[in-house]
Amino acid sequence: MLRRDASLLLLSGLGIASPAFASDVPPKEQPTILVIGERKENTPEKLDHIMPEVDGTKITVTKKTSVTKLDLLPTIVADNQRALFSRTPGLTVSEQQTPTQFNLSYRGLGNPQESEFVLVLQDGIPISTDWIGFPTLYYTPLPQSLEEVQLIRGGSSLLYGPEPAPAVNFVSKRPAANQPLGAYTENVIGSDGLFSTYNTIEGSAGAMSFRGNLADVRSNGQRDNGGSRLTQGDAYVAYRPAANSVWYLDFHHHYASSGDPGKLSFAQFVADADQSPTPFNHDWVTRTSVTLGNDKDLGNGWRSEAKLWTAWQELYTRAAPAGPAPKTTTLQDDRFHSEGLDWRFRKRWGKGNALTFGTVLYQDNAPFQQFTSTDIIAPRGSHDGTPRLNQQRHDWYGALFAENVFRLPGRWHIVPSFRLDHERISINESVRPPNLVRPLIHQSVSRTIPMFGLGAGFDFGNQNETYFSVSQGYRPVRFFDVASPFSNVLPGGVPAASKSLSWEAGVHGTPVKGLFYDASLFWIDFKNRIETIVVSPVESLLQNSGDTRHRGFEGEVSYDLLAARNDGLHLTLFGNVSLLDAKFTRSNLANRVGNKPAFAPAVTAKYGLSFRRDGQFNVSLAGSSVSSQFFQDSDLPVGAPGRANFIPAKVPAYTVLDLTGDWQITPNIRVLGGVTNLTDRKYYNRVFQNGIEPAQRRKIYAGVALGI
Repeated sequence: MLRRDASLLLLSGLGIASPAFASDVPPKEQPTILVIGERKENTPEKLDHIMPEVDGTKITVTKKTSVTKLDLLPTIVADNQRALFSRTPGLTVSEQQTPTQFNLSYRGLGNPQESEFVLVLQDGIPISTDWIGFPTLYYTPLPQSLEEVQLIRGGSSLLYGPEPAPAVNFVSKRPAANQPLGAYTENVIGSDGLFSTYNTIEGSAGAMSFRGNLADVRSNGQRDNGGSRLTQGDAYVAYRPAANSVWYLDFHHHYASSGDPGKLSFAQFVADADQSPTPFNHDWVTRTSVTLGNDKDLGNGWRSEAKLWTAWQELYTRAAPAGPAPKTTTLQDDRFHSEGLDWRFRKRWGKGNALTFGTVLYQDNAPFQQFTSTDIIAPRGSHDGTPRLNQQRHDWYGALFAENVFRLPGRWHIVPSFRLDHERISINESVRPPNLVRPLIHQSVSRTIPMFGLGAGFDFGNQNETYFSVSQGYRPVRFFDVASPFSNVLPGGVPAASKSLSWEAGVHGTPVKGLFYDASLFWIDFKNRIETIVVSPVESLLQNSGDTRHRGFEGEVSYDLLAARNDGLHLTLFGNVSLLDAKFTRSNLANRVGNKPAFAPAVTAKYGLSFRRDGQFNVSLAGSSVSSQFFQDSDLPVGAPGRANFIPAKVPAYTVLDLTGDWQITPNIRVLGGVTNLTDRKYYNRVFQNGIEPAQRRKIYAGVALGI
């Protein structure tokens, strides 16, 4: 019985989806050994790659969606974002070596810095630092805790809220209603002093279910002053008073501490990419969130899903000027405390029709402080020194939304959508940086933005269908859009919201067993981009500087060459490509029209080969290729070749290969390992006007996982 309990726990630990209600629980006859990559019975094969058409209280039919099932991938360690998104079409990772920021971009819509143009959620709840005023990403859940990763384009703004596209939703693992008690531990060592441990305990007793995770990842780092530590703890408790209802409490805690090696000039990168111009700088990130939720089938086609959450996050940095002996450092304390409510309803009616509607409410308090200190190794939380900035910031957001899928004769369906967003931001400043001459900021702004969408599709049989959508989206008004604290920006001239109009048309399906394909054409108009316009040496304005157009092709294919076999052996070829043509169509800045926007590579391709046998092994060779791209909208370099500050106009193209694998040597013991950046490619894809951050070179790791 112990072996069976441990194997069921390990099944959950590798991402096998768990049912939400007792009525959804599969028959009790389960395998008695751990199975890697086994799929649930009676599930349409295309749902290994896309979301259900009506997913709980959300309508995704006619939206372009992609799903990565984590149980189909070998174990991902050390929060490797490139590996996590290796099968996610078009999503680009701007890689940094320290685990304190996460940088994603899509279709050239904006700078990947801290994922500011991508809405990232965990279980449908935004995990941005501040969803509205400071939509940056300093936390993601570790891959071992996830069941799947969802990518939603186009109508994501109508489904979830601000940001033009896309939405990335991390779906956490959940215990089944009849989950046997068991535990799991995974321990890995690797290059640069890597040590990673991930530990889980979960089970059910009567109407109660629980799951707890605790993980710790440590590394000395590849670069000088690049050492880091990341700790995450999660707890989930569910109570099922009836087969059609579940109440749950979800807790997440994240702590990251890392040296900040600093940015390199191109000459420094070529000479020694592991050096640190800032040997005393350090970053700390702490985030804690608690969610109370209820999912309930109300009968007669009605369903309710409600989430009430609160989150606390602190970003603390110590940043001294580059050099071996700086005299002062800047201590920055950026705090956020938010609360939110997301309540959605679904009504199934007629023959396959469904109506969804609901509301979202959110508010955040975000005090912001800086100090100039002579203690260049000041500890986290220190407020010693001279105050140089103090702001009290607050934002509030509310939304009403509704969508309906109408099933028409002849296998047609259409989905009209509507969302009404309202946001309000205020900033009150008591201390400004001493180098500025602008007045103190006392500014507030509010705006109401309606958004519409329309989708249509046709099911032409055998799990194949066309899809089409046109949808509106927008960027939230950030604190820095209202007034930058670090520039002589005159307050009062708040720019208009940046808005998008997205068109997408494609076809996807599973025409033969083992084959999935998805191909689409897209066109996005992104208007009212916001930039700082210099008026004089001491004055500047935040203005809507121009518009860009983004169009192209995105395709994906996955084919199991051994799908006809029934012995659990799979040899899968997978690949996806995004072809992008982006340019400025209007600009208030000279020589900008016709330029390519920054971070808009013409080609982004991911591909590979996976060989696995259910319950025994899973080996994957995955590649990622990205064409060259400009790093700033001017399409110009910084400095000139031979100068100390020179940075080329283009980020060079690169290809990276990763080899990873799992091997189940007994029902309760699994070994795992891998080599990332297999060819030891020296490259970078994260660059700013003041320097380059190199990506990681080749790394090797190995470990063992145990179930008890």
